[in-house]
Amino acid sequence: MDLHPATSPAAGDRLDPVAIIDIGSNSVRLVAYDRLGRAPTPIYNEKVLCGLGRNVLTTGRLNEEAVRRALAALARFRVLCDTMGVTRLHVLATAAARDAENGPDFLEAARAACGTEIQLLSGRREAELSALGVISGFNAPDGVVGDLGGGSLELVDVRGAVVGQGVTMPLGGLALQDLSGGSLKKAAKLVREHMRKAAPQLETLKGRTFYAVGGTWRALARLHMAARQYPLHVMHGYTVEPSDELSFLQVVEQSDASQLQDVEAISEARRPLLAYGAVVLEEVIRVGRPREIAISATGVREGLLYEQLDRDARAVDALIAAAGELNALRARSPAHAEDLIGWTDRFVESLDGPETLDERRLRHAACLLSDLAWRAHPDYRGEQSIALIQNGAFTGIDHPGRAYLALAVALRHDGVAPEKASPVLRALAGPRLFERARLLGALLRVAFPLSAGMGGVLGRAPLAVADRTVTLHLPADVEALGSDRLLNRVRGLARLIGREGRIELVG
Repeated sequence: MDLHPATSPAAGDRLDPVAIIDIGSNSVRLVAYDRLGRAPTPIYNEKVLCGLGRNVLTTGRLNEEAVRRALAALARFRVLCDTMGVTRLHVLATAAARDAENGPDFLEAARAACGTEIQLLSGRREAELSALGVISGFNAPDGVVGDLGGGSLELVDVRGAVVGQGVTMPLGGLALQDLSGGSLKKAAKLVREHMRKAAPQLETLKGRTFYAVGGTWRALARLHMAARQYPLHVMHGYTVEPSDELSFLQVVEQSDASQLQDVEAISEARRPLLAYGAVVLEEVIRVGRPREIAISATGVREGLLYEQLDRDARAVDALIAAAGELNALRARSPAHAEDLIGWTDRFVESLDGPETLDERRLRHAACLLSDLAWRAHPDYRGEQSIALIQNGAFTGIDHPGRAYLALAVALRHDGVAPEKASPVLRALAGPRLFERARLLGALLRVAFPLSAGMGGVLGRAPLAVADRTVTLHLPADVEALGSDRLLNRVRGLARLIGREGRIELVG
């Protein structure tokens, strides 16, 4: 499998950090990434809740104290970027600086504080970058992106890699709090009035996915996870059914934020905005009638990075790129994972049942991740594989897919009997992906004692199904590898699919 060179650095490669400072209406945030590539990894992330957008729509001006905090944060971020050796720094400003009459003065001071030019994004440009961020972070997205900031809401349609026309509205949490005078009832009325402008976007949403971008909606998702006792605490790709979300949003709107379960995980400065974010999302659901709501951890910043890639780099699968990078950094022999991909491809092609395109990419990713835990004690390799994979900073994957990856690699170490599997991951994966994980786990249990985790071996020993028999074709010059242990692994794989298993010497 060919990976774009920019996405799969070899272990020991020097970092080439790129950083983005996002001057938003609620927060000023710095995120530095290890490099520009298809699956950039954050190496540093810090935000300061300045509240630049507070009262801008009623006073017309940025608050002096908020400006002071923002400029101090920008000066600090500049020093941090120098410390990390950042080679490219992008600074973006959005609704607050766009709407305030003293915005130009602030931007001039901000430019001096951070030592670089600042891009003041229009609402349409902000919507475009949010959409590109979702495209970079989801596999073949299809729906409407909603980016809720402190000052504005952007909505834009996405279909695969195609970005539709976006719309921006002054419906951010701080803006609604300001315009409504703190009244949720008035805020709901304002949301309904402004949402009429979004008819072209919301009319296309029925039966598709709504991709929720922004800190307030991520905070709501965190509270939803706690209320539902959801076991996987990974925000990106968390999905909710609209009917369940509506009932939860109504609870948020009617409750004192301090009484919500797990609210301690939400910063105090953001808690007052939760109800306004709930009001906006409730209206999106009622009008747009999406099939599901998916939380996105990728937005404007990731969209800007994605936009800078060339066409070939954009076409690389983000999940495969990230898994390939981890394979290069942590496997005993990175070439072995590439061998596994081809070796399992041939086996799966010999099976009767079809494998979907998404199942194929998940299997390839699992092969790339199959040797992450080899340095751990043998008794804990399965456990460590789960910890590394289910919580990994991957994009391009949903939560059932994460569960599949973690299960497949863990079962390789622990055995493929159903009782060996984590009940939590089994439930998240669902019946079909769980069985696919067991199948790949069994394949890996054959591959590793055959190859010792080294490259250049598996291609000489194909495994295939024919005449209701699973046969491992072993070259005669390595006949000694055909031990009882290896034969038992082949037979265990065969039993999983209702076949006999054997080893045949060839050549």
